[in-house]
Amino acid sequence: MQVDAAIVKRAALGDAAAFDHLLKTYRAPIHRFASRMLKDEAGADDVVQETFLTAHQKLATLRDHEHFKSWLFTIARSQVLMSQRRRVGEPKTYEPVETLIELGARAGWGQPLDPEELTRRLEEHDGLEAALASLEPTEREVLMLRDVEGLSGEDTAAALGLGLAAMKSRLHRARLRLVAAVKRGAR
Repeated sequence: MQVDAAIVKRAALGDAAAFDHLLKTYRAPIHRFASRMLKDEAGADDVVQETFLTAHQKLATLRDHEHFKSWLFTIARSQVLMSQRRRVGEPKTYEPVETLIELGARAGWGQPLDPEELTRRLEEHDGLEAALASLEPTEREVLMLRDVEGLSGEDTAAALGLGLAAMKSRLHRARLRLVAAVKRGAR
């Protein structure tokens, strides 16, 4: 299913119909490649879109029009690899469930909360500001957007470029770390 180099050359010179022909010819193979590599249809759709966007932007730099197909698959492979990499804001490593339980214990899960004692601790040590400052930037931003600015869960997730479940997980962890930091700072 190799296309004629003349069509590639016309597309490189800005012929929209020629580029549309390339798109129609290679969309299915690129999608098939991406979906098998990612095992994710939505991710494969994104790879196809990004591949053809990149190809459109850089087609004029292609010197050997005879090798368009391999050039296009090189772009697709690069897009797959980028898709497989950690998304911005995702942790470099995932902490085991035990860590979350330990964090909950430090935050006082299951212990009665004395609001007056907590307020006293905050006032004594500028606790809230110090506790917020001790958080990772990704934890601080989710707390600020959701709890301080009052954005909905969906809006917070969109602002952070995360799925709703990922945002909720990050928010829960950030809240626990904040309470643990307040308690730690008050001692």
